[in-house]
Amino acid sequence: MKKTIIILLFLISVSTYAQIEIPNYQPNEQIVRHIGYTLSYNENHEQASWVAYELTSNEVMGSVKRNDSFRSDPMVRSGSAALSDYKGSGFDRGHLAPAADMKWSSTAMSESFFMSNMSPQDPSFNRGIWKKLESRVRDWAMDNGSVYVATGGVLSNGLNTIGSNGVSVPKYYYKVILDYKEPDYKAIGFLMPNSASKQSLQSFAVTVDNVERVTGIDFFHSLPDGIENSVEGNLDVSKWSFSKSKKYKNTKNSIKSSSSASQCLGFTKKGNRCKRKTKNLTGYCYQHE
Repeated sequence: MKKTIIILLFLISVSTYAQIEIPNYQPNEQIVRHIGYTLSYNENHEQASWVAYELTSNEVMGSVKRNDSFRSDPMVRSGSAALSDYKGSGFDRGHLAPAADMKWSSTAMSESFFMSNMSPQDPSFNRGIWKKLESRVRDWAMDNGSVYVATGGVLSNGLNTIGSNGVSVPKYYYKVILDYKEPDYKAIGFLMPNSASKQSLQSFAVTVDNVERVTGIDFFHSLPDGIENSVEGNLDVSKWSFSKSKKYKNTKNSIKSSSSASQCLGFTKKGNRCKRKTKNLTGYCYQHE
């Protein structure tokens, strides 16, 4: 079981290092702990205010296949959003903790498809710039040995909603990443509009303090004050490589194609089997990999 699950009872621990990946407790929200990630469920918006987890280099190299088992989260006491909320909405069920970060465990992979880990994302955003950022985070986990990640939509009053449960549609999404390994502690934040973009990832980089001001969430509050102030208040993009990690070979590039095509194992937003053909040995087309 991951460290985040073992040490999180009411966020009390004798180890500062073990707490740092979990943001501050949000009043009137439920903390839900799954094997691969922890979230704070916001019933008013029917999604998580934040999803947080540690991602290690070993986990990035996991081999569990994506299963697309979207379903309600049984651990959310008030009831999570449902599949029907997204039907016909035009929005993707956008992962907050990506399925590709959970390849180290079949249970973690399965739990990444709980609706509590989803947020309504414009398809061009989810499959474009957001996907690029998710991939880059995996590179940083490889480069640094491990990183701590917190992510979610920027939730506020007056957002449009979808479905009978009233799932809020964020106008912006955030992601903050912390490298807490010596000798170079560092952090970086991102704020991105929920829309298509051809801009570089670097253009969306901000300080963690900036993300905290926008979201009202205190992310790495358990760090020693000196380190917290330094990593959250400063941003040095040069410390974060925006090139493919030399330690990590992308599965899509390293797997040889088979001689014959087969139907993709993925599913559409409506729950139907994808009709695309693929020669990729993973069994998934380019969209569902």
